[in-house]
Amino acid sequence: MTSVLYDAPGPKAKRRNLLFSVVFFVLLALLLWWVWQTLDDKNQLEWSLWKPFTTSEAWTTYLLPGLADTLKAAALSMVIALPLGAVLGIARMSDHRWVRIPAGAVVEFFRAIPVLLLMLFANEFYVRSTGIPSDERPLYAVVTGLVLYNASVLAEVVRAGILSLPKGQSEAAMAIGLRKSQTMTSILLPQAVTAMLPAIVSQLVVIVKDTALGGVMLGFTELLNTRSTLAANYANVIPSFIVVAVIFIVLNFILTSFASWLEGRLRRSKRSTGAVVGADKVDDVNAAEVGGTYGTGAGGTI
Repeated sequence: MTSVLYDAPGPKAKRRNLLFSVVFFVLLALLLWWVWQTLDDKNQLEWSLWKPFTTSEAWTTYLLPGLADTLKAAALSMVIALPLGAVLGIARMSDHRWVRIPAGAVVEFFRAIPVLLLMLFANEFYVRSTGIPSDERPLYAVVTGLVLYNASVLAEVVRAGILSLPKGQSEAAMAIGLRKSQTMTSILLPQAVTAMLPAIVSQLVVIVKDTALGGVMLGFTELLNTRSTLAANYANVIPSFIVVAVIFIVLNFILTSFASWLEGRLRRSKRSTGAVVGADKVDDVNAAEVGGTYGTGAGGTI
């Protein structure tokens, strides 16, 4: 079967692809076996190191509270960064220079600074300039750094998504008398959301993972930070890293799966349903053409 984008592989190409697949899985199996042997040689597969994760204490005391703080910081950052990024992205396309230039400067400035540096700066700012309690300050600093950086990145995603639409969309809206704000909210943004969704989801995954930076540098009690306390109490550093990595994988898999479902739903909702015309309606249309409803038979002119 031939596609517009590529030719279907022939017998020789199929054999070559099969060979590559077999070699890949063999190498993957060897890699997994090497990892397993290395862990076993270092006594990291002993049941005593993994047993704490089968008890409720390890979860209720360490992992679940850390997971709750991770989700809290990520959720707050997403809720603030998404609309802020949309506003900055739209502002960058404004016809007014006094709006476009400052918005572009803000986006380029915060996008160029590492998110960890933004967290550290925000923490020092809250220490010296505000009365935020010390136990809540790391959360504020982490959320501030994530919002400033990711809103700038999302602004570029929004701008690129809108600019990817055909120019005729804007011209058609202008032709029927819509203002630019109406064109943006009613015509361009609804169509661009589907195109932007994969990039937006990728950035949301980055937000979830970057909460760990606050735990390492600011003492924020997120999942990775509580893991270190758990590992210190149970002396199971490698197993705790593996368990936390699996938790992050599951979180991000749920997020991307939901986004894929949402993207498919949006695409299906935008498809044209098309009206089915019955035989009786076709006869009525033909009669109208012959009888002159919009032809020449009823005294009309073409």
